Amino acid sequence: MSQKRSDNTSQNVRLDKWLWAARFYKTRALARDMVQAGKVHYNGQRAKPGRAVEPGAMLKITAGWDVKEVEVLGLSDKRLGAPQAQALYQETEESQAQRERNQLARKMNTFHNPHPDGRPDKKQRREIIKMKQR
Repeated sequence: MSQKRSDNTSQNVRLDKWLWAARFYKTRALARDMVQAGKVHYNGQRAKPGRAVEPGAMLKITAGWDVKEVEVLGLSDKRLGAPQAQALYQETEESQAQRERNQLARKMNTFHNPHPDGRPDKKQRREIIKMKQR
């Protein structure tokens, strides 16, 4: 049995377990919930947490504002250190470029929408209420 575990090609790994092992999610339960919520797509389709992962598969993982598209390079059912976990997948160049563009757009948006220094006074609150009622 241990012979089968050491051979990555014959190993069956669940999608939620692979996402946890590759350090996309902190817990396996969180990975399962994200897959069930539709935040993870396997080869362009929604998948179930028990789906078997295969090398060469494309995953689309939604995390907050960003969407990562990764190709599965290796399999593991054990949580690995960060350098070993990053060797299990490779993010596409298009995905990296899109995430950088989104990050830049979010940074640029802060200049156009500054946060106020303090709470509004009574007169400003009345103006806000009038504006909201229109």
